[in-house]
Amino acid sequence: MEKVAIVILNWNGAKMLMRFLPNVLEYSLKDAAVYVADNASTDNSVEILKQHFPEARLVLLDKNWGFAEGYNKALEQINAEYYVLLNSDVEVAHHWLLPLVEFMDNHPDVAACQPKLLSEKDKDSFEYAGACGGYLDKYGYPFCRGRVFDTVETDNGQYDYEMEILWATGACMMIRSSDFKLSGGFDARFFAHSEEIDLCWRLRLMGRKIFCIPDSYVFHVGGGTLPKNNPMKTYLNFRNNLLMLYKNLPEKELHHVLRMRMFFDYIAAFKSLITGCIGDFKAIIKARKTFKKWLPEYRNIRKQVQQVRKTDHVDGIYGFSVLWQYYVKGRKRFSELDTH
Repeated sequence: MEKVAIVILNWNGAKMLMRFLPNVLEYSLKDAAVYVADNASTDNSVEILKQHFPEARLVLLDKNWGFAEGYNKALEQINAEYYVLLNSDVEVAHHWLLPLVEFMDNHPDVAACQPKLLSEKDKDSFEYAGACGGYLDKYGYPFCRGRVFDTVETDNGQYDYEMEILWATGACMMIRSSDFKLSGGFDARFFAHSEEIDLCWRLRLMGRKIFCIPDSYVFHVGGGTLPKNNPMKTYLNFRNNLLMLYKNLPEKELHHVLRMRMFFDYIAAFKSLITGCIGDFKAIIKARKTFKKWLPEYRNIRKQVQQVRKTDHVDGIYGFSVLWQYYVKGRKRFSELDTH
């Protein structure tokens, strides 16, 4: 068994591989094996890997399984103590890996961790996809140390301490292979978006911990798969967030939260409509219809998740509405939120 396997999931990302894979290989090969799992790309990704990057081990998947099931399929073929799930649009820093490995070695109760995620375009700023570790409000809206909705903070060292978090970013996550397998991995039906939040929440329900280790940092381009304001991205985000809430919330909170989310989702839909974002309006309505359609088959999935629950209270899910804090009270930064 290898100690660390860095696994980059690729789909038609030849340009990203040419740009970022040399950096990953340079700063990682001494400490880890580097794999590229290809989701049946139709560009020249595989040819580029074979020709220019023979050091990277290639896992060929038979079709585009998406992010969630793509990683499930790839990791079935890789035997390592720790997996590092790394986006293809990430630039790593010198010695980025060792703080993560050392922390995991010294904390067997921790299932997964992430580095500090900074913007590749503005390296003094956090990056949207995970910043310095993620949380949820009581209605399931995600936010991070360093990023609340569209407000992304400059990194001034304000979060440069190890911190237990609710979820680690899928852009760069180290996870014990044993925990990944015990949890059942990613929910394949998600395809992409929110799958890492769902996985981390399930691990937390099982009594495991998630941390951010800012001594390690990487730089993320972001939006590499689907651009912001893409109706498909909107659809996946709304649909998957609802499925995640249904699976993981305790019974005493479930119905109230889902009622409130229906209210908030329709507000978001009609805001899209009146601002001319017809594609997003349709995507939100479609997401709610799909959620309702999939509920019968998710009842058994919810039952399985609830059976392994060890606690009703999970740290990192805050009892406030981040919508209210952000839009009404004007609290735009994590440090300004009422987290105490």
